[in-house]
Amino acid sequence: MRNACIFLIFLGAFALFTSCDKKRVYDEYQPITGGWEKDSSLVFNLGELDSLQTYNLFINLRNNKDYKYSNLFLITEMRFPQGKVVTDTLEYEMAAPDGTWLGTGFGDVKESKLWYKENVSFTEPGEYKIAIKQAMRKNDEVEGIENLEGITHVGFRIEKDLQ
Repeated sequence: MRNACIFLIFLGAFALFTSCDKKRVYDEYQPITGGWEKDSSLVFNLGELDSLQTYNLFINLRNNKDYKYSNLFLITEMRFPQGKVVTDTLEYEMAAPDGTWLGTGFGDVKESKLWYKENVSFTEPGEYKIAIKQAMRKNDEVEGIENLEGITHVGFRIEKDLQ
């Protein structure tokens, strides 16, 4: 009897945690170890998506106290199944003017959920891919930062647009 109660409590807790995220279609993180190299692209294979559904797309980042900047520049490529590529250069604020991190979380690691695109339809049949690279530069320097420290994970998330 006691094992049955423990199982039911576990099952209820599991259902509670998984049902709170009904919008989620895709959510994956990739770790960054030893700094994010300038020429290192992180690729997320999205698979096939419902062509009748619209989605909101997010880039998720985790950073720690070793991140030395208040903003972040990224270059993204959305690779379509038939070969088309859409490239975007994006800038995100990572800290408030007083230096306080804008992400959520306790301790040294902060997590930021950053808008990438909204109301997106994936109308081509086949697998889509997203590639993300860092594009940070120091002021008055042409060359990018070779090894960006302080970003610990980069993620990509797709949510159903339920409007």
